[in-house]
Amino acid sequence: MTALQQNLPLLGRILLGLIFVLSGVFKIPGWEGTLGFMAAKGMPFAPLFLAGAIVLEIGGGLALIVGFQARLAAAALAAFSVVAALIFHNFWTLTGFEQQGEMVHFLKNLSIAGGLLMVVAFGPGGRVIGTDPLARKATATG
Repeated sequence: MTALQQNLPLLGRILLGLIFVLSGVFKIPGWEGTLGFMAAKGMPFAPLFLAGAIVLEIGGGLALIVGFQARLAAAALAAFSVVAALIFHNFWTLTGFEQQGEMVHFLKNLSIAGGLLMVVAFGPGGRVIGTDPLARKATATG
């Protein structure tokens, strides 16, 4: 594995995971405001889902960054990103500038999910904590 192959995946995981860690952390002091936003979107059991989102964003984001069970973390965060896009960035119900803004957020979530699915498919790369249970084992035949 070259230095580039060893180090660039770590940078990629940091960049992908950082948005989740920070979003989860900022939801804690912004609990009431986030609950209000979720309720406005018709989210049932908002306190339960908010607590789950915080745990997933912080825990999954950190796991992705350090490479611990990175495929699992990436899969969970990808699913979370798609569901969040569908619930909270439903641009198709809006018009004008507001529609454009929500469409950008919707597509941002899908783009992040796409990057996360690359981690699921190809693994976390180098500089990880633990081992990747799905990594292809080298064989004598290549």
